[in-house]
Amino acid sequence: MSPASSSAQSSVLQYLRQLETSRIFQTVVISIIVLSALTIGAKTYDVPPLFSQALAVMDMGITVFFLIEILFRFSVCPSKRRFFLDGWNLFDTLVVIGSLIPLENSEAVLLGRLLRVFRVLRLVSVVPELRFLINSLLKAIPRMGYIALLMFIIFYIYAAMGSMFFAKIDEFLWGDVAVAMLTLFRVATFEDWTDVMYGTMEVYPLSWVYYLTFIFLTAFVFLNMMVGTILEVMSEEKNAKQALQAHDERDEMARKLDEVQNRLDELVRMVSDNQKQPK
Repeated sequence: MSPASSSAQSSVLQYLRQLETSRIFQTVVISIIVLSALTIGAKTYDVPPLFSQALAVMDMGITVFFLIEILFRFSVCPSKRRFFLDGWNLFDTLVVIGSLIPLENSEAVLLGRLLRVFRVLRLVSVVPELRFLINSLLKAIPRMGYIALLMFIIFYIYAAMGSMFFAKIDEFLWGDVAVAMLTLFRVATFEDWTDVMYGTMEVYPLSWVYYLTFIFLTAFVFLNMMVGTILEVMSEEKNAKQALQAHDERDEMARKLDEVQNRLDELVRMVSDNQKQPK
């Protein structure tokens, strides 16, 4: 392949990559996803047959668009293997392939409809900010698991105490540990918790200490620990994203330097060949 042809091909590929990451392309994809969501919602209503046929045609057009879009993104990706190693790209590919299931097939109609509903979730994979939030939340879940375990222990201890002291006052709310934990969940979410507290205070005037300490632990301490964990993971994700961006920029710069070096070598060879030719 000649240097000119290689350079033209590289320029076209670079232009397509810029188009794939451009705001216009993302806006178009987001608009189609929103249109897909509206189409799915419209199918849940009783609509005239003509409108139903129009929705079916629109759904087919949206499916074709998503297929072309995922093929375009795959073709311009510098590393094909890296494309499928990205969880969001894999999710998009599975949803698009699943959307190709014909709804006329009675055995696969439920799966096809379900995957068409999941197309709305592609909005998360298209918008970088939403993708960043979801990634941070998923990575924070293992750390939050220990906080949730500690919260369960506190719930269990308070439920056992509540069942022992308050079961005679209200069997429905404090009859056993399981029911008491549900009652405490109601207290933790502030759903008419004062009614529960005043009911026990008629027999145990100091029972307000039980409720206030529980609310302090669950609604303030554990909630702030959860928020702090998520913020810490988001900070780590942001630093990792910046490091990856810097690495990609270095790779791109090295690639451009290699192209320049190859062109210089080619020019040197051409000049050398011209000098060797007899005059």
